[in-house]
Formats: sequence, structure tokens, C-alpha cells
Amino acid sequence: MSHPFRHLRIAVSAALVAATIVTPTLGSGSAHALDNGLALTPPMGWSSWNRFGCDIDQWKIREIADAMVSSGLKDAGYRYVNVDDCWQAVQRLPNGDLTWNPQRFPDGIPGLARYVHAKGLKLGIYGNPGKRSCASWSGSYEGEMGSLGHEYQDARTFARWGVDYLKYDDCWSKVDGVSASHAFITMSQALHATGRPIVYSIHNMPQQPVPSWIPKVANLWRTTADITDNWVSVATIALLTLPLAQYAQPGAWNDPDMLEVGNGGLTLPESRSHLTLWAMLAAPLILGNDIRTMSPETRELLTNRLMLSVDQDQLGRAAVPVHMERGWVLLRPLTGNRWAVSLTNVSETPLVLSVTPQELGLAGHWTYQEAWSGHAGTLTGALTRQVNPHDSALFVLTSGTSPRG
Repeated sequence: MSHPFRHLRIAVSAALVAATIVTPTLGSGSAHALDNGLALTPPMGWSSWNRFGCDIDQWKIREIADAMVSSGLKDAGYRYVNVDDCWQAVQRLPNGDLTWNPQRFPDGIPGLARYVHAKGLKLGIYGNPGKRSCASWSGSYEGEMGSLGHEYQDARTFARWGVDYLKYDDCWSKVDGVSASHAFITMSQALHATGRPIVYSIHNMPQQPVPSWIPKVANLWRTTADITDNWVSVATIALLTLPLAQYAQPGAWNDPDMLEVGNGGLTLPESRSHLTLWAMLAAPLILGNDIRTMSPETRELLTNRLMLSVDQDQLGRAAVPVHMERGWVLLRPLTGNRWAVSLTNVSETPLVLSVTPQELGLAGHWTYQEAWSGHAGTLTGALTRQVNPHDSALFVLTSGTSPRG
């Protein structure tokens, strides 16, 4: 049996090759992005899929909304409650409108939207550009409820229901003769035509390279295949998303998929790294755990103020690698002449990771605060920490002059 981290080494090599082809810089984002005034920082919320898959109903979603408030997640910035696949009825209504599974959602999606909105939260829904959803393709759910040929009708339906976020997920729509660009652009236009502010999240296949049309029509777009609840998946997805930093900007975000923190497959250090890397990538933070039963340790990780401030920084520029020989050292510009620096140990042994001000391009006087330990101090030489296997340190540097370049 091969060592499980052999796959990570292979992915590292592949991503580094890709990075030599598309080298990320600290310049501004792509020139054109969707201008709908939404998602000016990466969306934060929760989605049903990672933890529950098709096992969803209105009572479970309502309990999640309750828990988002009572746990402090709402106050920390998590606002979207996203219902993923398997909410749909098997057939449309006689007039062609979408409708919900009446056994799972007897009060309907509008009733669920009212409940979620009354909590000060927002509701997300799931759709597809072809005829069938991903769960339908896999055989785990009945029906052909994709939006092909119904894009404007479905957008009006979502708006009428009170939906605030649409995840539009491409699952083998090419079998239906769908052009990905045409399908995703059409739904973008349809959502705009409703007049309702609806964040638009798309999952195109293949995910890379990012076609030039995607940032113009979507607020966020998936960068890789689906995440799974293990360290190899988390690290590989982060590595493959790093070369796409140039695309990130307010209103338009690379999406390395939902979080797995709290689902049991990651250790505490791996969970810290998961959040550190997603924050440095300026990634959406969409929780995938059962927040009704999450541990105090998980809640503490997810509500870490410094980590969240990095992810939600209004400058909206993603991190780039400084060096990645022994561990990963990433640098992300922040507002107010501040910089985020992360040190991640992807190896199986403890490492002393270090980066000098010169490597960061820094001059002058800098202070720092580290997110996970709370330690603060003055940068008097190299930024050095011993980092345990699969763990990360996340620093915010303040004051001083701007990095070169």
C-alpha cells in the first residue's frame, strides 16, 4: 500500500509546475469582475452538503439557523444558511415552476426563508445548469430538476421565495448539450433581471484554468474538485488554488470549497491549517459541520477574530507564496499597510520555519500578532516558529513601510 502522503507530494509537484506557468503576483485582481454590489468580502456561512448530504429537511435547517445564532457564529460574521442538493420535488409544477419536496419541506422554501431571515440570517439554495442535479446523477435522489431551459423562470422563483444565495453546480450538463459559459452567463443575467440581490456561486467543470468569463458573471467559483474530510485533500486544494491569486478581488472570489473543520477527519493542528490557508487565500468560509453539536474547540477555531479579519479584509487580495521549500510561507496584503504571513508545515515531522523581513520585502519597524496563540511582539529579525506536523501559524504585521514591488 502506498503512503497516503505520496498523493500530496504528487499534487505539490503538479501545482508547482502550474505556478511556474501562471505566477501569482501581489498586483491588483483581474480587470473585470461581476459588479452586482454583493460579496465584497468572501461570503461566510454554512452549507448542508458536507455533513448531511441528501439527509436534509426543514427542521434540521431551522435548528442549524438557531445554532448559528446561539453559538455566536452569526455575531462572528457567518450569515448564509445554504440548503444544498435534495431539497427539490421530483417534478416541476404544471406551469413549469420549481417546487420543493413536500415531505422534507412541508412549509416550503418561502417558509424556511422567513424563518432564517427572522434570525437575521440569509438563505441559500442549490441549482444546476443541466437537467439533473449531482445527487440525481449519482442515483441518490430522484428527479430531473435542473434549470436548463428554465433559467429566467427559476431565477424569478428563487427571488420570489426570498433566496439570497444560489449555488449553481455543473454536474455532467454537457450530456444535455449545455455550453458551460452560456449556461452560467444566462443564469447570471437571469438573477440580475430579478432585481433581488442574490450572491452567485458557480461550480464549473473542469475547474482550472479559470476562463476569463467566469469572474465577470459570478461572485465565487470553485477552483478544484470536491473537498473531502482529510488533510491530503485540504492541503492539495490549497496548493492548487494558490496560483489563482490574481483573480481574487471584492465581489469575485476563488472558492476552494466548503470547510471540513469539525467533521472528525482533521486533527486540531490540521483544522488550524485549514482555516489559516483559506483565510490567506481570501476564500469563502462556508462551514460544513453540524454546528448544533460542535465542540467548544471547534467553535473557538471558527470564531478566531484575527483569522476572520484576515479572511474578510476589505482589500480583497489573496496570498502568494514567499517560499515553499520546507514549509509553506505565504504573504497576503491587508488594508491599513498591514500584512498577513502564514507558516504551514505540510510534513510529518516538526519544522522550524523562518522568513526574513528581506524575503517579505519589508523595511522599517513592524509589530506582529499571531492568531492561534495570541502572542504579540516586535519583529526584530526573522519571523521564526517551530511548527508541528500539519499545523500553521498566522501572523498579522502592522506599521512600517510597504513591501517592495
